Amino acid sequence: MFDIKIFDGLSKEEKYENMVTMLDALIKDEEDAVTNLANASALINALMDRINWVGFYIMKKGELVLGPFQGMPACTRIKIGKGVCGTSVSSKSIMRIEDVHSFEGHIACDAASNSEIVLPIIKNDKVYGVLDIDSPEVGRFTEVEEKYLVQYMEILNKYINWEDISL
Repeated sequence: MFDIKIFDGLSKEEKYENMVTMLDALIKDEEDAVTNLANASALINALMDRINWVGFYIMKKGELVLGPFQGMPACTRIKIGKGVCGTSVSSKSIMRIEDVHSFEGHIACDAASNSEIVLPIIKNDKVYGVLDIDSPEVGRFTEVEEKYLVQYMEILNKYINWEDISL
């Protein structure tokens, strides 16, 4: 059973440290990648405040396809090089966008989103998708979120065989 109240009173960094530790425990004994990504997105949604969408887009046949997520219905397919997610894939870099409305070519799936962080899923120099998180606040994501989300991605890469879900 998951009780969010156990995190009351913790600092932001303490919550993120717990989030990373809990992810490892949640997915280490489960082989199904979709199950693990569903729990990974739910865990971020539970412990990262002031966000309105979190989820994964997975590379399939040369484009990003919507995977497990938490939030409003989302864009189902994103072309490589388009929007923040597609740009993250083409550049193989983390994108921390302070104001999505100033990002040329931003794809607005949720009108409430004002800032975004996207981490490419890279294993053995191959991009398998992205982790995408949106916030209704401008400037919501900092180096602190990026630091812990990089650790989060390392755990996902440790346990998930991306070849199982990416084409």
